Amino acid sequence: MGKLGGYIRLMRPVNCLMMGFAVIVGAGLVSPNASSVCWLSLTYGFITGFALTAESMAINDYYDREIDAINEPNRPIPSGLIGPKEALVFAFALTAIGFAAAYLTNLSSFVIAIIAWIVFVTYTTVGKRSGLPGNFLVSICVAVPFIYGSYTVVNAIELNVLIISAMAFLSNTGREITKGIVDVEGDRTENIRTLAVRYGEKTAAVVAALFYFSAVLLSPIPWFLNLVSLGFIPLVAITDFGLVASSFMLLKDFSRENARKVKKIVLLWFIIALLAFVVGAVR
Repeated sequence: MGKLGGYIRLMRPVNCLMMGFAVIVGAGLVSPNASSVCWLSLTYGFITGFALTAESMAINDYYDREIDAINEPNRPIPSGLIGPKEALVFAFALTAIGFAAAYLTNLSSFVIAIIAWIVFVTYTTVGKRSGLPGNFLVSICVAVPFIYGSYTVVNAIELNVLIISAMAFLSNTGREITKGIVDVEGDRTENIRTLAVRYGEKTAAVVAALFYFSAVLLSPIPWFLNLVSLGFIPLVAITDFGLVASSFMLLKDFSRENARKVKKIVLLWFIIALLAFVVGAVR
């Protein structure tokens, strides 16, 4: 695969694309009329979301390299494909790109980008070992791109953006708890106090399902408040069904192998939810 492939894997391109796309969704929710959008600002916003997410993945892999040696030995750093110092240099370069793009957008966007970066660095260096509070920090970073996208267009945040941000926060917290079940062996070795480590995989599965259900309960609100069009309903219904089905799948079998499957499939429901809000923004 070589170095290039290692760097690509280090970034987790799917996650980066999702966060870049989330910025565009946030912008689209407050300005569904394409003719009124500054496409240059939107491009900078996408680059910011993509680059800072890639940076966060690289830094996370740097700090997790000993845990990954147990849980994910094929990751670029523990496998020897990318050296730890190379990962750090790569992360710093991505940070510079993300901050530069945010600065070129507007001052509010630049401030939001810095705050998101601080939150993630806090998670990586301190919060990770705290378990659930650390999960919340990651979920804040997942929710922020929608708010960031809103600020790239109107320099403010609107109700529909707050709702999708809340849904992203809740559902991603469920996914982070699910990941804790997958990583329980390495986390226990490194004394990372995830719910799965502290209270067992079954309890973690129940709490993860509660967060998924909470996100589902929020999903009808944009329609009831007339914030989205009719096209929102079919796609969000698929998302809701998927999250509920994934929850029951996890509750029935909370083994590491099944939790890994749930973690991956939940990412698909996230993508469909993004599409639901995009379609719903078109009046």
